[in-house]
Amino acid sequence: MNSKSQVTSLIKAKAAALGFHSCGIARAVQLNEDARRLEAWLNKGLHGSMHYMEKHFDLRIDPQKLVPGAKSVITLLLNYFPEEQQQAGTPRIAKYAWGNDYHDVIRGKLNELLLAMQTEIGAVQGRGFVDSAPVLERSWAVRSGLGWVGKNGNLINRQQGSFFFLATLICDLELEYDSPFAKDFCGTCNRCVEACPTEAILPNKVVDGSRCISYFTIELKDLLIPDEMKGRFENWMFGCDTCQDVCPWNRFSQPTTEPAFRPLPEILNLSTREWEALTEERFRELFRHSPLKRSKYSGIRRNLQFIQDPSGSCSLSR
Repeated sequence: MNSKSQVTSLIKAKAAALGFHSCGIARAVQLNEDARRLEAWLNKGLHGSMHYMEKHFDLRIDPQKLVPGAKSVITLLLNYFPEEQQQAGTPRIAKYAWGNDYHDVIRGKLNELLLAMQTEIGAVQGRGFVDSAPVLERSWAVRSGLGWVGKNGNLINRQQGSFFFLATLICDLELEYDSPFAKDFCGTCNRCVEACPTEAILPNKVVDGSRCISYFTIELKDLLIPDEMKGRFENWMFGCDTCQDVCPWNRFSQPTTEPAFRPLPEILNLSTREWEALTEERFRELFRHSPLKRSKYSGIRRNLQFIQDPSGSCSLSR
């Protein structure tokens, strides 16, 4: 198997067999334009206290610094859209966090994909990345033809909407490359901008990360959420899906077939009172494989207190 066409087809077929719903491939080059946008965003302080985003800037824009001799960036989409719904009135949790931690699920699939490439093709050097590494996944997804970046900052795919995870595999193989996605199908639609509870979506596809509900409920490590956000969380306890829920393109979302993303019953059904009564030991037991552990028990308690009593008086003990 020597032709680029055969090798590319093999990789895409294996990705599909592993459950990835889309696979696009781009040439590994420096992302100079993206670097300028990222630098401007950071200089404006729109990342809030997420100081890790300031680090490894050179790695984010040059794939060859992550994989020496890199020639191709493979981008993969994995659907997480659930068939179920949370019970009305329960503390709201972003859909991506309803099942097992996607980092663990996707890392396993990327390792399998790389192993298959090494087995079927030969000596291949590569590394898989999912979210926690300095990789500009959305830029690579656009370059590999998988969609466009919407006004809410999410990658949108015409066939799937935006409820999917992004992953990349950088390798030293010369492959056939997909054409970049050149159109923007958001048009004049501003539903996500108008619906954002904290007005975090700014003009020109800029998102103020320091005002996003996901930032406050997951990334912010302070004991207190700023007073200016009182009454604006719309019962979101962990993350926020508002901008995706109102996006017209998500009418095409289909339920995931990935068993690991099957929702935990507690996330769908626990009432506010039951969340309040949850002990730290029980929390760790129930959510040991869940993204909710990222906020820790103390963070969930803080968030719950804020959405239940945004006036600031504390009814929950720490």
